[in-house]
Amino acid sequence: MTWHMPSENAPHKRTWMAFPTTGYTLGETPAEADAARRTWAAVANAVAQFEPVSMVITPDDVEVARPLLDSAIDLHEAPLDDAWMRDMGPTFVVSDDGRLGAVDWVFNGWGAQSWATWDRDAQIGTQVAVLAGAEVIDSPIVNEGGGIHVDGNGTLLLTETVQLDKGRNPDLTKSDIEAEMRRCLGVSHIIWLPRGLTRDYDEFGTRGHVDIVATMPAPGIALVHNQEDPAHPDHEVSKQIIDVLSRAHDADGHALQIVPIPAPVCLTDDDGPVDYSYVNHLVVNGGVIACTFDDANDDRALDILRQVYPGREVVGVDARELYARGGGIHCITQQEPDLG
Repeated sequence: MTWHMPSENAPHKRTWMAFPTTGYTLGETPAEADAARRTWAAVANAVAQFEPVSMVITPDDVEVARPLLDSAIDLHEAPLDDAWMRDMGPTFVVSDDGRLGAVDWVFNGWGAQSWATWDRDAQIGTQVAVLAGAEVIDSPIVNEGGGIHVDGNGTLLLTETVQLDKGRNPDLTKSDIEAEMRRCLGVSHIIWLPRGLTRDYDEFGTRGHVDIVATMPAPGIALVHNQEDPAHPDHEVSKQIIDVLSRAHDADGHALQIVPIPAPVCLTDDDGPVDYSYVNHLVVNGGVIACTFDDANDDRALDILRQVYPGREVVGVDARELYARGGGIHCITQQEPDLG
């Protein structure tokens, strides 16, 4: 049996999400909890204008969530620790004979981080797969959906500090990881990036997820986070990533066309240099749901997204409350492909 992960811009049946329920995601005050819930709901409601949305939610949160969510959004009750569906949920794939599969990676709280709990979230991959009617493909490696990006044509982006993290897969080599990615995702060519953005290595970071660094909106094209201000530590990181991708090729052996997308002008928040990134968007049927930051570069970035996703409507959602909690729009969503 051969499995293949479609590009994110292939047709979707739906998008899966989870509703924030406990812990640092909700914060320490009622106002912080309300801000989190409203931001997750804003993303869900934006996606629902383009395709169906299924939301996993704890039973205790149904009454508070329902008034915030578009009435068309389906709710599925299950225990949760957190709300980062891209990472705890399954990675959907399609078989060579047209069946839906779901890769259930091992989830251990982004490398067994001290603040994380994941007993419930570690079960969500299988639970969502069952709800979707997908065949479960168990993987023995620790991985999250935010740690991978494919072009749908055989090329995969990874970062060395995620899958090779000692808190995730301490005994595995690059060759081990590559073999499992080929088995589960059907890729033939893997590009390893050296690292992620600076803030992503702070307390609530993922240690280098690729989905705030670079993506492939089409085969042969790499859309790359570009911090233009030398005062930000990611200025050097961006140069390093762009250099690696400029020397790389895709699965067909073609050099990549590099499309830099600027970081926001905003450089810091109360906790230091930000990792705000327009790379962390979700492609949906006929559209793109993009992070905005009430920033001078928002319009510039949205125009670039329109160029790399021609014919799609680009909709911005203020993502600052998401980034304050450690991620963006791509991090809280997971697409399920439409088998036609």
